[in-house]
Amino acid sequence: MNMQRSFASEEAGVLYLVATPIGNLDDITVRCLNTLREVDVIACEDTRQTRKLLNHFQIEKRTVSYHEHNKEASGNGLLQWLAEGKKIALVSDAGLPAISDPGAELVRDATAAGFSVIPVPGANAALTALIASGLPTDRFVFCGFMGRENKERREELERLKRYPETLIFYEAPHRVEKTLAAMREAWGNRRAVLARELTKRYEEFARGTLDELLEWLRSGEVRGEFCVIVEGNTGPLEAEVDDAWWQSLSIVEHVDHYCAQGMGKKEAIKQAADDRKVSKRDVYNEYHRE
Repeated sequence: MNMQRSFASEEAGVLYLVATPIGNLDDITVRCLNTLREVDVIACEDTRQTRKLLNHFQIEKRTVSYHEHNKEASGNGLLQWLAEGKKIALVSDAGLPAISDPGAELVRDATAAGFSVIPVPGANAALTALIASGLPTDRFVFCGFMGRENKERREELERLKRYPETLIFYEAPHRVEKTLAAMREAWGNRRAVLARELTKRYEEFARGTLDELLEWLRSGEVRGEFCVIVEGNTGPLEAEVDDAWWQSLSIVEHVDHYCAQGMGKKEAIKQAADDRKVSKRDVYNEYHRE
């Protein structure tokens, strides 16, 4: 068991996970600013973006690049600095690092090596959008970015279809319409919210059904990164199964249907088992019965 103290010694290297504003610079905390001033180096998703923040608050500090395309080499260098006793702040361009961000891998490696990892909390786009959405906030699932390939997206939507929790996604402006259309096809016309430009001057929330939001997207120019909040499954699950499209199919036909859509046999068996709410072993044995 790896137990970490809530404070760091003077000699030990420490990785600080520092939240940065998601739009409005006034949302940064005093603790975040103090941490950025005190560390030896700041690891950034984009050094140019972080430099704007540092200049605004008159912070002179060395920055290094750490992002998806250099995470292996840069991560090894950061771990070496931690081993030498340096204090490192990890930041993303906006919000909390390690959320839909390669920083999660650095945190994994740092904790595995026994270094102290200390969160310095602050703004987060997903939760900011959720609390203003008007959809239930008592239970929710953060899903991040949807898969880009149609097959991957379709499988993910099918997996999430029965979730009763409010679902939270991030999406780029050039893909948001396609993503909402796929949700509409997979889930029906659920209530949803689009949030963009959060905490900025032109912050905007669009609330309605998926059909209404698709119409809204098509009516004007789409700009800015989106948070997409969608209500969970509100229908009776048993009735949904009773009326399922596969009711008339045998297990073999059910699995073969997914194989015909391009799934591998193992994946098709798992999906059929999920549909029927039975074990994969039962479906496997039935499918391979001679």
